[in-house]
Amino acid sequence: MEKIRTRDEVSQESTWNLTDLFGTDAEWEQELRSLPEAAVDIETFKGRLGEGAEQLLACLDAREALQERIVKTASYARLKQSEDSTNPVNIENSAKAGDILSFLSSSLSFVNSEIADLPEGTVERYIAELPGLEPYARSLNLLLQEKAHRLSPETEKVLASLGEVLDSPYRIYLRGKLADMTFDDALDGEDNNRPLSWSFYENNYEMSSDTKLRRSAYAAFSSKLNDYKNTFAEGYATEVKKQVVLSRLRGYDDVTDMLLSPQQVSKEMYNNILDIIQQELAPHMRKLAALKKRELGLDKLMFCDLKAPLDPEFSPAITYEEACTLIREALAVLGPEYGEIVERAFSERWVDYADNAGKSTGAFCSSIYGAHSYILISWANNMRGAFTLAHEVGHAGHFMLAGRYQRITNTRPSLYFIEAPSTMNEMLLADHLLKRSDNPRMRRWVILQLLNTYYHNFVTHLLEGELQRQVYALATKDEPITAKLLSELKGNILSAFWGPDLVVDEGAKLTWMRQPHYYMGLYPYTYAAGLTASTAAAGLIREEGQPAVDRWLEALKAGGSLAPQELMKLAGVDMSGPEPIRAAVAYVGSLVDELERLYS
Repeated sequence: MEKIRTRDEVSQESTWNLTDLFGTDAEWEQELRSLPEAAVDIETFKGRLGEGAEQLLACLDAREALQERIVKTASYARLKQSEDSTNPVNIENSAKAGDILSFLSSSLSFVNSEIADLPEGTVERYIAELPGLEPYARSLNLLLQEKAHRLSPETEKVLASLGEVLDSPYRIYLRGKLADMTFDDALDGEDNNRPLSWSFYENNYEMSSDTKLRRSAYAAFSSKLNDYKNTFAEGYATEVKKQVVLSRLRGYDDVTDMLLSPQQVSKEMYNNILDIIQQELAPHMRKLAALKKRELGLDKLMFCDLKAPLDPEFSPAITYEEACTLIREALAVLGPEYGEIVERAFSERWVDYADNAGKSTGAFCSSIYGAHSYILISWANNMRGAFTLAHEVGHAGHFMLAGRYQRITNTRPSLYFIEAPSTMNEMLLADHLLKRSDNPRMRRWVILQLLNTYYHNFVTHLLEGELQRQVYALATKDEPITAKLLSELKGNILSAFWGPDLVVDEGAKLTWMRQPHYYMGLYPYTYAAGLTASTAAAGLIREEGQPAVDRWLEALKAGGSLAPQELMKLAGVDMSGPEPIRAAVAYVGSLVDELERLYS
């Protein structure tokens, strides 16, 4: 029987090795306390950035060096909290880090303010005069483009000092979700009690072939969510109001313009992803849902049945070690440099795959410039986990390459591109699995795994993006954001997409409570944007082989040195129009059609 283990009860080899960052918490705290002293040195440039290109370069170099230390120190605190948020030491250290990082942000806010206030043409002249400024050219030009939306230096300093407060809605959400929520047991098909946690539900029970267990766990899970809905809604409403107020203060036409600005994405590109996929994918997904209901002999199709396995008798378990081997093989096509990163991730404990109380749900990759990436996942011995692991390894490979070929200033690309390298690895894993066997049942199973990837990115995250779009539109009109409104909106979105055959019950309407992405700006829709690009790029790799692989690796190595459209063009994909989106949706449709044929 499953057991919800504490962090102390999981094996060390299933956890990440944070001593690569700091040997002990004491070493970390010593570094944290030393950061403000380094910031004082940078403040000596205050009021002097107009003296010449050399002064600007010296200031930017000093800030970049400090930024590398800040990222390492902040990441350590975040990772410790992510591995176990029930540990009070982790919570205390996270708060310490937050306070000092807000102080540093406030102290260093003068740099961008002074650069933006330099006379027109000064920055361009400095870059032309001093080659050492060239690595900063892109970030400087982006800063100047936002000049009209910057507030006075004093106001920017105050806002920076409030960073810890302004980020509190997300932290409150995580505390409630990971530290405070406990669930009643679920019942399986043999009437046995099964322990329930957030991780157990999303990584195991939601995909169970046992319909009684799946629905019982869903009912218990949803019941607990319902207990917290008003608290969670208030936190999310605060996050939304914050963004709306900031957009008005900064003089944007609306909050969406402000949130898309750092992504370097037009509203047309944003709306294309949301509109085209919802409209054109819905018929394919409804066909898949009908197939699932028929093949599983379900009396009705509930929201909690959407992830049930279509072929439960052919769903081989896979250990973490087996998944690592499979991913190594699948990603070998990307060459030795990429393969070396993958090997290090698995052999040097970059991955935390334990399942313990207080651990963050879902999965993520945190890449630390000057060190290496860390991946969080909770392993449940199923193939969905293998695809998720490949996805996070995609982030690791991307940022390790970007960090190798770019300075920290140019490492991170736009969010619009950031999910392309991760979803590419899922495409490559599926291709590898399909090549390994001609067995029709195996092919059917692999197609199901691939459709899970599209479900996750083109449905789950995309419909999150649609909820965001509607919520921000209402908040801009000063409509109050409540639990009742959020549940109504979510229910309507699900019904519009899935049609009348899906039972959208009260638990389904509460799925707005399940994802942290709502606290990360306009992030959810970018999963679909990234998968659109990786679908096209994976097709080019199948058609062209090595030339397409080489282009893809160049895009990864470019990091954030180019705009997202330019990165995608470097990989051979033009995202300026709707064609790649429609092509990706059509590809999903072809998979569903083939699946139907294989089941008939």
